[in-house]
Amino acid sequence: MQTKPLYPVIRLGKDKDDALRRFHPWVFSGAIHEADEGLQAGDTVTVTDYKGEILGTGFCESDSIAVKMLSFDNRRIDEWFFLEKFNQALQVRKRMGLVGNPHTNCYRLVHSEGDGLAGLIVDIYGHTAVVQAQTEGMALHLKEIVRALKLVNELELQAIYNKSAEAMQRMGKEDEALEDGYLFGTPIDEKIIENDSLYLPNWEEGQKTGFFLDQRENRELVRQLSQGKTVLNAFGYTGGFSIAALKGGATRAVTVDTSKRALTMAETNLELNGYSKEENPCVVADMKDYVKDLHEGAFDLIILDPPAFAKRHQDRHRGLGGYKFINAEAIKRVSKGGLIFTFSCSQAVDKATFQGIVTAASIEARRNVRILTQLSQPADHPINIFHPEGAYLKGLLLLVE
Repeated sequence: MQTKPLYPVIRLGKDKDDALRRFHPWVFSGAIHEADEGLQAGDTVTVTDYKGEILGTGFCESDSIAVKMLSFDNRRIDEWFFLEKFNQALQVRKRMGLVGNPHTNCYRLVHSEGDGLAGLIVDIYGHTAVVQAQTEGMALHLKEIVRALKLVNELELQAIYNKSAEAMQRMGKEDEALEDGYLFGTPIDEKIIENDSLYLPNWEEGQKTGFFLDQRENRELVRQLSQGKTVLNAFGYTGGFSIAALKGGATRAVTVDTSKRALTMAETNLELNGYSKEENPCVVADMKDYVKDLHEGAFDLIILDPPAFAKRHQDRHRGLGGYKFINAEAIKRVSKGGLIFTFSCSQAVDKATFQGIVTAASIEARRNVRILTQLSQPADHPINIFHPEGAYLKGLLLLVE
């Protein structure tokens, strides 16, 4: 007997179900044969193949990705569904040693498709969870998400903050954007710890959820390689790489960013860890201008962690030019035998393309460059093997001779 769909139905075209049968969590609009009337972005739907066999459950979208799947079963999406997913995600973080760790109390609990919850980010900062809904469906289910988070006893949450408005606005949903604010609890005056360094995250006004948790392991590698080095932290935001370098024995760390607000936070973070902001200046400048004024050998270690130069595929050509320029200028100016950590967080730029751009930059700089290691996102930003698009953070550690 055929199971009855729990939600309005989207039926795929003939032979358009291969991707879902391979558990890829996106349904593109071109794969749809027909849909029940009245469906809107954010609605929960049951997806079937052409013959009516149920393939799973997801949220409607309004772009070329028409549905983002949450389950490959006929599943009700409620607080119990979210609770199950949160507990599964927590177990993964426990296996990675991130839960109850006295040296690090901040980590990503839910990483969208990587944890089977496409369109949802949940970051943990001590006893505060910061939630970011990146789809209308998730935004419409924030009440269930909050109830489920409060039921995860091991998290011991005292506050839950919603940071979804900007993501909704980027989707052109300004009229529907939920205001950022506390959905549970009140602000906690709490510093976070990452590998024994202290930071004051700013989820209310800062970028993303307030701190770039995805660079934790790369910051630790910077710490290990910074002894006795002068360090330039380009696009430095709130100074995470600078503090890691100083913890590792760097003689000086300069943080450069265009945001004065971010650098004010960087100065606060320097002081929290006992470092002088006068000896380790935070410079408000456009890195593309700043780097051109440097002489060769000005720094022994340079970190290039820019914002996404190519957020969409239509921005890709211009973005690649930006990556090439900044890498070429850094390679020209780092000291002989110096190190460069270079990153791209653009989903529109894949790993091979990024390495090709850095190769072109090395040719332009006319210096011999070796790749010492390839860098990526940490285990609390997992990549769903059926969704390779989730591998967004690409990095290289370079030795410049």
